Formats: sequence, C-alpha cells, structure tokens
Amino acid sequence: MSLDLQRASSEPITSVDMLLAGFRSAEKPPSQHLLGLEHEKFVYPVGSARPVPYEGPSGIGALLERLAPNGYTPFRETPSSPAIALQKGMLTISLEPGGQLELSGSPLRTAREAHAENLAHLAEVKAAAAPLGLRLVALGYRPFSTPADMPWMPKTRYVAMRQSLPERGRLAHNMMLMTSTGQVSLDWESEADCVRKTVLTARLAPLMVALYANSPIVDGKPSGYLSFRNRVWDEVDPTRCGYLRSFFDGSFCYRAYVDWALAAPILFLRRRGEYLRPKMTFGQFIKEGFEGAPADMSDWTDHLSTLFPEVRLKKVMEVRGADCVSAPMTGALAALWRGLLYGLGAMDEAEKLLPKLSYEEHLAFHDTARRQGLAGRLGNQELHRLAGEMVAIARRGLERLDPEDAPLLQPLAEVAASGRSPGQWVLEAWEKDPRPEALLDRAQL
Repeated sequence: MSLDLQRASSEPITSVDMLLAGFRSAEKPPSQHLLGLEHEKFVYPVGSARPVPYEGPSGIGALLERLAPNGYTPFRETPSSPAIALQKGMLTISLEPGGQLELSGSPLRTAREAHAENLAHLAEVKAAAAPLGLRLVALGYRPFSTPADMPWMPKTRYVAMRQSLPERGRLAHNMMLMTSTGQVSLDWESEADCVRKTVLTARLAPLMVALYANSPIVDGKPSGYLSFRNRVWDEVDPTRCGYLRSFFDGSFCYRAYVDWALAAPILFLRRRGEYLRPKMTFGQFIKEGFEGAPADMSDWTDHLSTLFPEVRLKKVMEVRGADCVSAPMTGALAALWRGLLYGLGAMDEAEKLLPKLSYEEHLAFHDTARRQGLAGRLGNQELHRLAGEMVAIARRGLERLDPEDAPLLQPLAEVAASGRSPGQWVLEAWEKDPRPEALLDRAQL
C-alpha cells in the first residue's frame, strides 16, 4: 500500500499483456522464495475500552514519536504533515484507518526469523506504549464501540476510501476502523506454481479462518460469528472481496486474476498530490483514460492494493483470512503457510485433504468456519480434525524443508486438538465477566 500522495510517472498501459508481465516478473526460483509477516493490533488505554485518537499526549501520534528514535525514519505525506508510518530497512510500522498499528515485516527466509522480528517489534512498542498509559490488544474485531465512535487517522488515502467504499457496501467503515488481522506473503516460481499455490490456499482458507477465529463480540454482545471480522468483508464491495470463481472451476491463471481486477471499480487515482475518485472500472480507465491522460502501471499497482480477496496477488501472494491473535499464534501462521506451500511434498498431501467443492459449496464451508470455528463440520468431517491434519501436513513439510521452523506450529496444533477456536475462549471470558476492561485485559499482547 503506497504511503505517498505523489506518484512517479510510469509507462502507459497499452495492452493486457503489460499487466500479465507484472506477475511474470515476480516469478522466482525456489531457492529465492521468502515470506513476509504482517501483524495488526489494537491500541487501547490501560483499564479502558475507549478508542485512542491520533492527537494528544497519549495518542497514536505520540506513540509513533516515542518509537521513532529506535532507528526509524518517520514518513509524512508532506513536510508539515503528521507522521503516519515509521520505516527501518524493509520493515514498516503503519496505521490502519482506526489507529490499528501494523507491522509489515521484512521479507525473510524462515518463519522463525519473521516471528523473532515480530516479537522484537512487540517488545519495542509495548515499552514505548507503557509510559503513555497504552497497551496492545489482540482481537480480530473491536468488541466494544461502533464505527461512529472511532477516530480516523490523518492519512489522505483513507479519506478517499472513507468516501468511496461505503458506496459499495454498508460495512466498509467497520472493516476500516474495527478490524485487525494477521497476514502472510509468499513467492511463486512460475504461473503454474502460482496457480497451484493460490487455488490450494483458497481451498484451505476456511480451515485457517476456523483456527484463527478471534472476534465473536460486537458492540458488547455475541455476534453469532466466532470471526465477525471475516463476516464484515461480505459487505465491503462484492467486486473486490471474497473468492474468485476461477479458484474453483479450474480456470484460474494470471489472465483470470487480471480480468477480475479490471472489472473492479477504481477506489482512487493519485493525481496532482490528491486522491481523485473517478466513477469507472479499471478496464474502462484503460479504454477511456481520465482527464485526457492514459492509465499507467503506477495506477495498476495502486489498484491491485485496493483489491481484498481472501488470496491476493501483487508481486507476492498474500494470505488474508486470519484474525489478529497472540504472538505465538501469529508466528505459527508464518510457519503454517511456509510448511504447506514451500515444504517438500506438502502441497501434494494438502491437495488431498478436502473434497473438491464448487464455488457455492466453498462459500458455505467458509461461512460455517467463521460462524462455528473448529466446532463446525464439512459434511461428516469435523473441522478441528481437518485443521489438525492441515497443521500436521505443514509440520511434515517443514521437517523436510527446515526442521527448525517446525516447533512454531505447536500452538496451532494445540488449538486444533482442543477443538475450540480462540473466539470460543473469548466468549467464555465475556460470559464470566462482561466488563469491557476485563475482556481487553484478557486479550492483551
């Protein structure tokens, strides 16, 4: 996601082949395959469920100021603008619209390196937050407050999205302000490898949703979903979220993803230091241009970053379906997908784990996972047993690839064996003590 108001001029788009070439240019031999870990989390005052604004002596801006001397370069949209991110090498600390703090980690070889980087980041943030009376909380959705209660972070891109997305879905602001997630980015070798990894990840995604479901409370009461965060995405924009049909009918390829992206409306264009909101799809933009200028590759890069499928392609493949959870479970997320997609023979095993489902059948499977978590079923099979076998396949893959990463999967194996998603524990804690501060205490990182 671009941080900058300005954009570099780039090559005008003259054919779909240019868009396909962008994905081909991301291909790497397996010896160069890396992974990246992203971890969002909420910031709350100690002893309170009140959202934290950017401004003020104990605001999000003050937290960034305390972090900056640890070797970071603050990023500002203009020299006089407030800092909206911190950068150090390939690592970025950025802000989601409601003040969720996100680590976008460095591209690394192993899951344990990514986990260690995240642990160091969390220690650093907690040390900076404590004197401000702030704390970090790991949940997938804010259990108290509503979007109307939330402050907005001072980032111009979010102003454009705040205006554009609600035209497409009634829960767009909920997604922007109220959700928090963990993600993993991975590489591919060829178009065939990308297709295989993307389709397999999409098919397995509901099991990951169930393992990481951690957002059952909404506006102070049970929502009926163990992952309400995942439910929110249904009403953000159906043209840019969810699953592609081509994931399930055998037609997925680079061109299928490009065609799907071309049919999605543009959220914004960066022009003259502003975010403009033309009412057209990206395909129309290529055909018609805008204000007399053609679409170019920088516009396409921006557009790809505003698409939110469960598995997203840019220069990397992003796995997007997990709620924010504890640090050990987040480290396990990196190990899970490294083991499944990079581990020797793991994809062969994983492709046999689930029955081949149609698009509609898969959506029903996905809905069961986010509602019932590991207690759900796929036909006559219990999701916790399927999830446990998925984790075991990842472990076997890691043991063949890099045994030192395999122990990171232990927390995930224990969750699967328990048959209880994290959100089930959250519900039980809330039933025992529904005070907002008590629930946030339990979810503190």
